Amino acid sequence: MKLLLLMLLAGEAALAQQAEQLVSPGLNQPNHRAAEHPLAMEEVPRLLPLPPPLVPLPVEPTRTEPPGSIQVVHGAASWYGPGFYGRSTANGERLQKGSLTAAHRTLPFNTLVRVTNLANNRSVVVRINDRGPFKHHRVIDLAHGAAHELQMMQAGEVPVKLEILK
Repeated sequence: MKLLLLMLLAGEAALAQQAEQLVSPGLNQPNHRAAEHPLAMEEVPRLLPLPPPLVPLPVEPTRTEPPGSIQVVHGAASWYGPGFYGRSTANGERLQKGSLTAAHRTLPFNTLVRVTNLANNRSVVVRINDRGPFKHHRVIDLAHGAAHELQMMQAGEVPVKLEILK
């Protein structure tokens, strides 16, 4: 092997061709002409064919927004719950324990929004049925059930990503 590499690197194609002829096709043993050749003392291994070249896979463009979403918004989320159970929301529904609903300042009622807690990467889909939040840095107020799903009960306020679905 070293011999072939040296011959190829030195550019001596004729010597490499002669060395290949010295190897028997099936046994990797020198043939009768091997003794005549000056390099016959070193065994020349049989070279295997090269594998076909690798073909790169097509690369799909990365989406800036998840499939099915209309818009992505980042901000802070808070939650509301036990003190508001039974009260009417802005669209006239009564707030119930465990509901997966939320308040947003401008989104139409019944809009579905995927809310992802950026602190733990948990997400939940909520339906907008109320208005708020009324603090400027917050982008959404979640009902108790949605806040429980996102495991944000202790924090009270967490950084979130909103994906408006429809």
